[in-house]
Amino acid sequence: MLRCGGNAVVRVYYHELSASSFSMRHRCRQKFCRSKLLCFWLLLVFFVILTVVFMDPLFGDLTKKDPISHPHQRLASASDLEVLVDSRDQAERYGALSSLSSLKDDQLLIVQATPERNPPQPKKGTYKVLIPGAKKVTAVPVPTHGDWGRPVRLKLQGREKDIEEAGLRKYGFNEVVSERISLRRRLPEIRHPACLTQQYSASLPSASVVICFHNEAWSTLLRTVHSVLDTAPRQHLHEILLVDDLSQHGHLKSVLSEYVSRLDGVRLIRSTKRLGVAGCRMLGAARAQGDVLVFLDSHCECHGGWLEPLLHRIAGDRSRVVSSVLDVIDWQTFQYSAVPQLHRGVFDWRLDFHWEALSEQEDPPTRPIQSPALSGVVLAVDRRFFQKIGAYDPGMGLWGAENIELSIRVWLCGGVMEVVPCSRMGHLERSHLTHTLPDDDTAEKNKIRVAETWMDAYKQIFYKRDTVAYFIQQAESSNCSDRVKLRQTLGCRNFHWFLSNIHPELYIPQDRPGLSGELYNVGTGYCADYKRGRVGGVAMDISPCSGNGNQHCELNSQREVRWGPAGQLCFDVRGEQVILSDCPQRQPSLSRQQWKMTKQSGQIVHMMTERCVEAVLGKGVASQRNGTSERGVVGGRDTPGNRGAQDNATATERGLFLRPCSSDPRQQWHFDQLVVPRPG
Repeated sequence: MLRCGGNAVVRVYYHELSASSFSMRHRCRQKFCRSKLLCFWLLLVFFVILTVVFMDPLFGDLTKKDPISHPHQRLASASDLEVLVDSRDQAERYGALSSLSSLKDDQLLIVQATPERNPPQPKKGTYKVLIPGAKKVTAVPVPTHGDWGRPVRLKLQGREKDIEEAGLRKYGFNEVVSERISLRRRLPEIRHPACLTQQYSASLPSASVVICFHNEAWSTLLRTVHSVLDTAPRQHLHEILLVDDLSQHGHLKSVLSEYVSRLDGVRLIRSTKRLGVAGCRMLGAARAQGDVLVFLDSHCECHGGWLEPLLHRIAGDRSRVVSSVLDVIDWQTFQYSAVPQLHRGVFDWRLDFHWEALSEQEDPPTRPIQSPALSGVVLAVDRRFFQKIGAYDPGMGLWGAENIELSIRVWLCGGVMEVVPCSRMGHLERSHLTHTLPDDDTAEKNKIRVAETWMDAYKQIFYKRDTVAYFIQQAESSNCSDRVKLRQTLGCRNFHWFLSNIHPELYIPQDRPGLSGELYNVGTGYCADYKRGRVGGVAMDISPCSGNGNQHCELNSQREVRWGPAGQLCFDVRGEQVILSDCPQRQPSLSRQQWKMTKQSGQIVHMMTERCVEAVLGKGVASQRNGTSERGVVGGRDTPGNRGAQDNATATERGLFLRPCSSDPRQQWHFDQLVVPRPG
């Protein structure tokens, strides 16, 4: 029994051992199969990744080379590409907001490309975040008109002509021509040869390009974006921020959102309130992440190599604010024309901006040009310096003088404004202003803020030449205390320092009582005037007194009768006609430009000829005083003094002329000063 039982135990143990061995062999086979299967999948994944790595650059290059570029491209609704989130924190998850502070949440709406695949369900919120679309868009042929900056001239008729004229009224340029030009057209090389040899460091600061727009045309906006992408080195271009200042045009809604979602490095931010130039740019600056902010108008074309010179100047001194040389894009033909001379930016006593050609070219021609002011078309500034000096003035209205305010503040508070010759940018000049302001006095109120904050006692010169601003200030008393406090905090210099060191060429009017103001003629009841916008040599005119400061002039202690908002034009003579010509700079006044006024008779006497200035109205023009006609008849009587003047004047003469001095009331003048300086 025992042995038998032992054999049974042995047999049982043997069977159990055999079963265990079989199970182990079976498991080994399973593991081996799994290993083979795992290796197979790993090899498959490896080949897929390898295929993507080698094929993606090819398709990526093709995409970059031929983007969705047709101006008329209309994509399907992009509502399924947008997700609403409730708060700023949720928006941060999408990378839509930077860490800088900016406007309140109810003033902002963000459109942003993001890699997340499973966004939250749409619900009501403050921010709108755009997610990448998967819709396929068929490429269309790229237009070739206007390549290399050549002009495009169309001979349109009928309905096409009507469309062209409608676009011109809407945008201030020929939209039909713009739509026939490639969004990525090439430009001619117009930089100085010395610029082509310039070498720049590979470690230049990064740039965030901020492009604000309001109801911009599709073609000009996207041409601006693509010109930045095509010309700015990717290692220096951190991002492009498109900031929509509450546009109403349909093509700037979901169609633009989807288009932008396909552009690498471009973000679209939409404001839910109208902000204007200053507010819109501050919104973009607050969301920017690059070291340098580059503010750019929405209708520009970047020339190759435009960005590096700007970044190079800022890298050398973070307090520099720099601009490109602005070439001209014709509003009718879109011809790209290089400016023949280098310019610097200046402003006059009405706080209007002008470009002033340099009398002498820089040597070397690559040397940056210090500029009293910059236009704002393209403006590069270190992001931290921009925030430090107060960004743009948030109290500024929609448009006007924001560039003047920033220019003065930069100079007075430790910065420098420069034009960099090796950086070129094409700017589309509109034929007329197309935007409407809710308040007709917006630009005037902006100028008032500049004057009250920065100009000290010199603001009286501004008010005498812009009486509309003076009366607005008297009625509303603008509050600039926050900016005055900023000026004190920053320890800024005074405006006299600016005039003495930065813009010494700007003539400082004397505005002596009784010898400045509107030059009123007793005999005609009109005021002396001239055609604005013309160069020196224009004939003086006589026209109804405007009372707005445009006719302001002065007789100074150098015996010059100075005109113009910058006081740059002087009374001169051509034959017997009184004209305006450029005043001499840094030298004594010319003898033919010297005058004196006899207070008792009110006569203005030309000292070289001893003749008097007389007002003459053209034939058929009635005066505003005592029924005086073009024949100089005062009160219906033909006086002996008048008869001599009539004999010398032709029927077509109009303006100011030198005549033998007489008692003719048309030779009697006095200055009307509309703005009286406050005592003390």
